[in-house]
This record gives sequence, structure tokens and C-alpha cells, in this order.
Amino acid sequence: MKPFLVLFFFFLSVQFSSQMLTSVYFENNSFDLSPGSKKKLDSLSQLKSNLTFRIFGNANPLGSAELNKKLSENRAMSVSEYLKVKMGKNVKLGNSVGLGEGKQINDNSTEALLAKNRRVDIFIEKQFLPGEKISKKNFPSFFDVKVNEMKVKDTFLLPEINFIGGRHVWLPKADSKLLRLYEILKTNPRMTVELQGHICCEYEDFDGLDLDLGTYNLSVNRAKTVQDYLIKKGISAQRIKSVGLGHLNPLVYPEINDLDRTKNRRVEVMLRAK
Repeated sequence: MKPFLVLFFFFLSVQFSSQMLTSVYFENNSFDLSPGSKKKLDSLSQLKSNLTFRIFGNANPLGSAELNKKLSENRAMSVSEYLKVKMGKNVKLGNSVGLGEGKQINDNSTEALLAKNRRVDIFIEKQFLPGEKISKKNFPSFFDVKVNEMKVKDTFLLPEINFIGGRHVWLPKADSKLLRLYEILKTNPRMTVELQGHICCEYEDFDGLDLDLGTYNLSVNRAKTVQDYLIKKGISAQRIKSVGLGHLNPLVYPEINDLDRTKNRRVEVMLRAK
């Protein structure tokens, strides 16, 4: 087996808890799989856990809505038909649908952003037993670990930095914790971090609808709003990276009550340098 495939399987095996997502991309007005996309799908088809793949085709807004709906359906079908031939008995295909241009993840203002919407998203779901629930082991709190004990690439919780459902607006109790985050960064000027945004409840798409902006990048916007707060307080933008991880790393799954949902609407921090 080629080394990159081994690493890919290892990554999925250690990161995968309840769901994961990967995407393949297409040329404009095309539903043909590229060689790179086929290699990625070959890797997925060899996974050994009991998994279900759900497939969602997407399109950018160039062309008519009717054309884009059909194009997204054809893209989803291309991926589905390719996987049917390749995958083993342990992997099942769930639904395969085309969403047209309805799930834009950016404003399509450049060709690079347009290309990100010419995609098929593949949701990889572990098959749970009826009534089974997982609760992920929490990372340590960023506020409780001494800086000299932190390790680069470690991820930390930011307790109480949680958000209103469907929005990138944090709950009032986050204010004091955000100030502590700022103070730690201020007193450790060599420290650089990655802010990782998360959502709850949205399992039909990678990311959720941001009700304030109308875009499907809610987890990104939650990380970005914390980044903007720190920059306004005086922390250099070069020290802070923000990313969105959608719903793929829930603390609690499935969410049974509002407390579960609130726990998953969060931002975490990964140490990049100190």
C-alpha cells in the first residue's frame, strides 16, 4: 500500500468519533471525477469500520438554478457510482442527493471561492447501536494549564465560550473567559494559536447556516469572531489563525437536550507555537 494511503487511514482511525467529512471538487460545468478525486475515493472505500457514506452534490451559482440542480445531482451520482464499485461490505451507501446552489459556503467573489462550491461532500458516519450515545473525553482547559506545560499541537477547551444557536454571537458568560484568553496571549507574546469553531445539531451539511449572514460557514464565523475580538484588543493578526470544523468533533453525540447542544456550540484553541 502506498504511504499516503496508510497515513490517510491512520488519520481517519484516530480522528473519527461519530462523523467525518471529506470533499471532492469539479471543474466548472463538469461532473467528471479527476484522478485526484478518484484516489481519495479509493482510500475511503478501503476503510474497515462499519460506516455509512452520505453524499451531497453542490454547485456554484453560475448558470440557472435548474442547470445547477441537475449538475449537482450528476456530481453526487458520479461519486456514488464510483464508490459502489470500490467499497467493501463494511461500508454502506446512504442517501445521494444534489443540492444545487443552495448550500454556498462563501460569497463566490473569486474563482478560488467559486471552485470550493463545485464539490461533493461525503459524510462518513459510524453506525451506532439503538440508544447508544458517545461523550468525548474533554480536552484540558486552556485556562488551567501552565504555559510551560503546554505542547505545540495540543488542543484545549475554552470553557464557557459558547454561542447562541444558529449565530456567531457568544453567550454573555463568555465575556470574562474571552478576557482571560486575551490576557494569556498578551503576557506570552511568542504564543500563536489556532481557533477552531464548532456547531451542533446540523448533520445534513458539514457546516451550519449562519442566520446573521445567510452563509453555510457558521463554525468558521464563530472562530473568526473570537479572532476579531483578540485583534481589536491588540493581539497581532499574525498570531491567530481561525478555522471551522463544522459538526465533525462533537463533545456530545447525539444531542439529547439543550445542554448537549450548547456544549457543542463552541470554540477551542490549538497551540501552534509558544
